[in-house]
Amino acid sequence: MKKIYVCSDTQIGIFSAIYEAWKTKLEEDGVGIALCGMVDQALFCEYLEVQEEEKKMLAVEKMIRKHLGEYAYWNIYHALLSHDEKKGDAILGMMLAARKIPDSKRIMEHLTHPKVEKVFSLGRKVANEAHYYHEFVRFSELENGILFSEIEPRNRILSCLGEHFSNRFPLENWMIYDRTHDMALVHEKGKKWTLVHDIQKVGEIKGQFATCESLYVELWQVFFRSISIKERESHERQRQNLPLLFRSHMTEFQEQNGGSVCYNQYVNTEKRGIQ
Repeated sequence: MKKIYVCSDTQIGIFSAIYEAWKTKLEEDGVGIALCGMVDQALFCEYLEVQEEEKKMLAVEKMIRKHLGEYAYWNIYHALLSHDEKKGDAILGMMLAARKIPDSKRIMEHLTHPKVEKVFSLGRKVANEAHYYHEFVRFSELENGILFSEIEPRNRILSCLGEHFSNRFPLENWMIYDRTHDMALVHEKGKKWTLVHDIQKVGEIKGQFATCESLYVELWQVFFRSISIKERESHERQRQNLPLLFRSHMTEFQEQNGGSVCYNQYVNTEKRGIQ
């Protein structure tokens, strides 16, 4: 009977499940992890709900750093932020595989193992998306002076953006709202950033832009259009450097329409048959 540990889609949840699964000393085919709300029940499996505790999370984190090394931990941490429903099972399988090799700190070199390859792939996708948003986040100033930005990432990348933007704007109050996962990265000037969940009244916040903000938006859009050479436009090359996914909240691809911000011209590329 295979034991499947069911946990929440959080770091404390998945690491608590790994803690419980590790204690069983079972092999990869005898133990697994499933996320709440994403359980695909199978025959001959016992499903166990995990009691999530911070001490379990810290114990697993310490074990990974000590026995698998910082590079493996970097990949595991980014894989945890992925939207993939099998990420917990992949991380557990990778750790069980590391137990069988002479030097567990070289586990990331074993990409022929499917679970190692999956963790590596998930970690790279999350890191790449975060890198994109380092460049594509656009802030707007609210009436109270707070800098506000809204994004729609596939993965939970806000914690990957915190250090970057707190270094760039250490003396500013700013907030990046993740519309996909209903959470925000909040920074108070001179302090460390923090994550806030279950954000309310975001619509009201977006309606409180400073009066001068529309002028700066217009100036930026004019600059964006003026540097373009129409005869040398290449929509395919533009999408390679700036995918359509990231444009819906970028100032240069928006227009003011009765006080609301809407998607501008490049959505029409799909209507012209350009994917």
